[in-house]
Amino acid sequence: MKEIYFLFTDTGTYLSKGIHFWTKEKLNHVSIAFDKALTEVYSFGRKNPRNPFSGGFVKEDIRSEFFKQTTCAIYSYRVTEVEYKKIRTKINQFEAMKNDYKYNFIGLFGILLQIEWNRDHAMFCSQFIGTILRDIDSFQFQKPACFLTPADIWNHEGMQFFYQGNLHEYIASLSVEKDDHYLKELSVPRKPSFVLAIPKKVKQFVIR
Repeated sequence: MKEIYFLFTDTGTYLSKGIHFWTKEKLNHVSIAFDKALTEVYSFGRKNPRNPFSGGFVKEDIRSEFFKQTTCAIYSYRVTEVEYKKIRTKINQFEAMKNDYKYNFIGLFGILLQIEWNRDHAMFCSQFIGTILRDIDSFQFQKPACFLTPADIWNHEGMQFFYQGNLHEYIASLSVEKDDHYLKELSVPRKPSFVLAIPKKVKQFVIR
C-alpha cells in the first residue's frame, strides 16, 4: 500500500475569503501531495502569487512567502500500488499540458447555483482532485467533480487526519525531526525540543 496526502489551506486571499463567505468553511483550497514532507504539491490555483487572475494547474511552492501565514489541515489516504501509479500518471499528463489549463472561476458559481458547468481545460482545486481520483474505486463521490468542495474530500471515508495549524510551523517541525534522526544515528545527545516532547495526538493542536 502507498499513501497520498491532501493539504487543505486558507491562504487569506480575497478569493479564499469570498468562498468562505458562501461555504462557511475555513479551509477552502485543497492540494494533493505524495509524501509527508510535502515536497511535491499539486493543485489548481495561482500561477503567479501576485496575480489572482492568472490561475491554472500549478506545482505549489508551499515554502514560499505566499504560504507563510497559511493555516492548514493535512490528511493521508492509503491506496494500492496500482492506484498510486494511476494518480501519478494523471498528474504527469496535467503537467505536460499545464500551459493549456485555466482556473475555472465560473465553475465556482456553478457550485453555488447547482449548475453543472464543465469547461474544457478549466478547473478549480477540488474539481481537479475529483478528476484525478475518478478511477480510484475506493475514492468515489456521489456527485460530479464540478460540484465537489474541499469539505467533501476531507470528509471522505478512509481519510486520516494528522495535523492542523500553521503550514510553515509544520514544515519547520519536519526539519527538527530530521535533525534529531541524524543526531541519533551519530549518537549525539540533543536537548529535547518542545515540538517533539509532546504526544503526537496533541501535537496537531499545539503547533500553531
